[in-house]
Amino acid sequence: MQPLQFLVPVGVLADFERAIAIAALVLVLVNMATRLLSYRKHRSQVEDGQEDLSWYAPHIVSSLVLLFVSFMFLIVAPHGGMVLSVLVLGMVITDFFEFEARNVEARNALSLERPKAGLVASVFVLLYASYQALFFLIAPFWNAVI
Repeated sequence: MQPLQFLVPVGVLADFERAIAIAALVLVLVNMATRLLSYRKHRSQVEDGQEDLSWYAPHIVSSLVLLFVSFMFLIVAPHGGMVLSVLVLGMVITDFFEFEARNVEARNALSLERPKAGLVASVFVLLYASYQALFFLIAPFWNAVI
């Protein structure tokens, strides 16, 4: 008997393992787009003279949904889900610190830098999510080498 069998329908989730991986890949792309839109919004807020920037709600929602989907993937694929969850969690933490850095730049009337660390973190998440979601495309080559 599994400890989570009454809380989470593990059997049902296991049937959708590939769909969860593809959903994670799509959400990473959405998150990257909302990160760029968030940067544009922050840049326009600074140009308008605001000192306190506001969170961009679509980016927060996409980050939280991506984190939730990576935890779902952790249930059906423990190794791949753990790696993806750690990468997504690192990306979310990076977003938080970069938002605080943008606030400091806005308060001190400095030029607003691009979210470089968040973009790098999201590229790592994109690479791993695409590996998990699109492995069936490279499986014959991978199995021939390994």
